[in-house]
Amino acid sequence: MDNIIDLIATDAKPSEVSDAIKASLFAKAAERVDAARPLVAAGMFDALETEGESENEVDQEPQEDQE
Repeated sequence: MDNIIDLIATDAKPSEVSDAIKASLFAKAAERVDAARPLVAAGMFDALETEGESENEVDQEPQEDQE
């Protein structure tokens, strides 16, 4: 952030300021994605395992003969 302020204060080219802002935002977004990735993966795979278990369960109720 200080880098962006320094660029603005020293009258740097607008493209340099824009590139610094984009780089900073990209870095922050990447940090958040990396932090959220394990939580999302755990949630997705836990949900899939739960669904798979319920689909594979066999109904254990006795069947009545229709004779």
